[in-house]
Amino acid sequence: MDYDVLILGGGLIGCAVAYELSKYSLNIALIEKDYDIVDDVTLINSAIIYDGIQCENNIMSKLQLMGNNIIQDLVSKFNLPYKKCDSIIIAQNEKQKNYLEKVYERAIKRGVPNIALLKGRDVYNLEPNLNLDVKNAIYSQNTGVICPYDLGISYGEIAFDNGVSFKLEEIVEDIKKINRGFKVVTNKNKFTCRMVINTTPEDYNIDGFKESHNKNGYLKYFLIEKGFKGNFNNIIFTYNENDEVIYGHSTVQGNYIAAVKTKDDISYEECYKKVSSLIHGLTPDDINSFYESEFYDGFMAIDDSLIDKGYIKVTGKNFAEVTMAPSIAKIIRETVESNLKCKLKSDFNDKPREIYRFREMTNEERSKIISLDKRYGKIVCTCNKVTEGEILDAIRRPLGARTVEGIKRRTGACAGSCKGAQCTNKIISILARETNKKMTDIVKDSKNSKILLNRIKEFDEI
Repeated sequence: MDYDVLILGGGLIGCAVAYELSKYSLNIALIEKDYDIVDDVTLINSAIIYDGIQCENNIMSKLQLMGNNIIQDLVSKFNLPYKKCDSIIIAQNEKQKNYLEKVYERAIKRGVPNIALLKGRDVYNLEPNLNLDVKNAIYSQNTGVICPYDLGISYGEIAFDNGVSFKLEEIVEDIKKINRGFKVVTNKNKFTCRMVINTTPEDYNIDGFKESHNKNGYLKYFLIEKGFKGNFNNIIFTYNENDEVIYGHSTVQGNYIAAVKTKDDISYEECYKKVSSLIHGLTPDDINSFYESEFYDGFMAIDDSLIDKGYIKVTGKNFAEVTMAPSIAKIIRETVESNLKCKLKSDFNDKPREIYRFREMTNEERSKIISLDKRYGKIVCTCNKVTEGEILDAIRRPLGARTVEGIKRRTGACAGSCKGAQCTNKIISILARETNKKMTDIVKDSKNSKILLNRIKEFDEI
């Protein structure tokens, strides 16, 4: 057998599973079709960590609460950017008030700790600048905001350091059941394994059904410039007359997000009007970027109905996937441990490699690292103070960046006010040099996203 376990998909859940299984004496590989891992997280690299209150399904709620607790441990263990931020779900009319009372009672029955049902005056004490007609609200001290990409990269790098083999740019074409496991065929290789863990939506004629992700609407959101004075201290959720969810929260990077979850594909102007009902004093000049994506509120589950054959599949797509990923990975780990009778490694290394972020260092720390490597003193991205040394580290690390988007997510370069106008060409040049490619071969994030189509003029000699 080539491997004990093959993990299909290098998204957040796939990397979380790789990390959990790398604790055991198993031969593991992860297959990912894209250039980079964790390519399924939001572009703004900021996500709310939920506590299961807003979830209708009891199983999903447990996965969220369990994931919430695991993330609290991972934040300190992996030294992840994380912002503890309480949340307030606000009702503005009698219908919403009655709904929140039922949500609160349901949460109490589920055993969700650190929550309270507040009256309007209590909410104004927490958020004096709130300009809404508050009937009642659920206040939770369990929530926070995290950089999901940093979480996924930490999962992947630690799994790599503990022996997991990552097969990037490989597309799974077929899976066949054999006597003792499976034969997996990709566009580059053929593997055999004892178990397959499928974290992708693809069907390989083993599942017996074709999975589909039915979107529940759209998520439209503004990234607000740093320094905007109208931000709230807590994560704020509320509903409008159309039962659309409008919410706002800080990011770990220091910006603020204002968003609308809606069933309709609304325009920028419509979204701005809806968001302004919550975020007062917001002007177009305060907006850094406008993003839109499909919104999923589906049921996520671990399908182990074929565990006797050695096959596990993660099904469904949900907006709280970042919160549930650690709990899903832990459950899969326990299932694999029981199925393969594997043992924990005695030399498992749970410590991530260090990352040096120039903008967060003191002048003394900066001088020290520049004395070791002068490239840490060369600013490439002026907006976010990202140095050439940081970009080189992002490329040369295990599972290093191979795209401009990979550099952006790892370092913050190109994510400033100029949107990469001043640094994109510099990053393309560094990527081309470090990966031994032409500048015209460097892509934004996928094979079909080349940034430079051709040079103005080619020279054989200079």
